[in-house]
Amino acid sequence: MIEIIPMTQIHLPAAIEIERECFSDPWSPDTLRGDVESPNSLYLAAVDSDCGGKLVGYAGIVRILDEGHIHNVAVTPEYRRMGLGSMLTGELLACARETGLCSVFLEVRQSNKAAIALYGGLGFEVSGRRPRYYQNPAEDALLMMLSL
Repeated sequence: MIEIIPMTQIHLPAAIEIERECFSDPWSPDTLRGDVESPNSLYLAAVDSDCGGKLVGYAGIVRILDEGHIHNVAVTPEYRRMGLGSMLTGELLACARETGLCSVFLEVRQSNKAAIALYGGLGFEVSGRRPRYYQNPAEDALLMMLSL
């Protein structure tokens, strides 16, 4: 059974491993730790309670005035295609609404069709492009936005 809970420092070692599994240019452990610990951030953890609370995914949003910026949504490969990315992102959006945010932004690789479809299904729309935003390999990012 998968539960969505607030992410804490105890989840960081597993989150760092998931970051390395999921992204070709993963965040450093210090960057991820700083983001999770920031008072302006909310990170959620997807844990498998049938496997002793194993972290299987996470997502985070940072508040900047009345806007939110989704930094990471990551699900370990063996737990993909179960709706966890949608669950995590949907819960972040619910929290964003509860705290009075007006809009939420994120960047996504232009080749990541699965993520673009996920975000589009949640109401995000492409609002711009960031040329060569990603490295390893170099690729443009689509800027997506959702008005709350």
